[in-house]
Amino acid sequence: MSSRVTSGRWFHQADSRPDASLRLFLFHYAGNGPSMYREWCDLVPADIELQMLHLPGRQERRAEPAYTDIGPLTEALHEAFVAELDDRPYAFFGHSMGALLAYRLAHAVSAAGDPGPVLMAASGWAPVGFRTPGPELMDMPEERIVEWAKGLGSMPKEIIEDREMLALIIPAMRSDLAVCVSYTDDDAGVRCPIVSYSGRSDPLMTPGAMNSWIPRTPEYLGNCEFPGGHFFMHEQGLAITGDVTRLLRRHAEVAVP
Repeated sequence: MSSRVTSGRWFHQADSRPDASLRLFLFHYAGNGPSMYREWCDLVPADIELQMLHLPGRQERRAEPAYTDIGPLTEALHEAFVAELDDRPYAFFGHSMGALLAYRLAHAVSAAGDPGPVLMAASGWAPVGFRTPGPELMDMPEERIVEWAKGLGSMPKEIIEDREMLALIIPAMRSDLAVCVSYTDDDAGVRCPIVSYSGRSDPLMTPGAMNSWIPRTPEYLGNCEFPGGHFFMHEQGLAITGDVTRLLRRHAEVAVP
């Protein structure tokens, strides 16, 4: 394992749920952090504990060096994740880059023989058919990156107009985009069922891209398509959390010996 794991906490508990029997690990998209899932605390029932990924280079971990390569990041993420495991069944949910990280972590966990997730939910990303931004985007001026992000609907107006806030977000976005660019598909599989979610007008997804999950899993549970672009999940939190809750409970029951 990598020795680069830093002192910052990689997974934050959303709130105190001492009686939760299930866990849901949430993976944020490029340039963001655990705060993007704060509204999910009110949408997920009390028997599910939310654990939100917090990568280095942003928010409370902004003083730590950010990762720019998927390989070292996956190694460090795996090491940090294993330390979080207990005997409760768990699932992964990730959107965009978060789905990529959830997928690579699920594969690493399986390959290492660690207790794996009972479900993986991939939103706004697929291993084949996702239009990863080109490496030239990372070197563009801040204004060009902001315009690109606005086109995807990823930045609220209050952030775009706040220069100090942008100064904090753009470096994290550059490093996260570098992570995505560094990824090369290797047809890796996972041992758990996969469900996917997509936006009908997502400019980063080619038609039928979610079908590339089918050979990666022993059970593909299908794709739920919603109105909207790449960041449809912000408007569909209730529907997505309801579906993930249902599937997590069902597959946790099957996984119990």
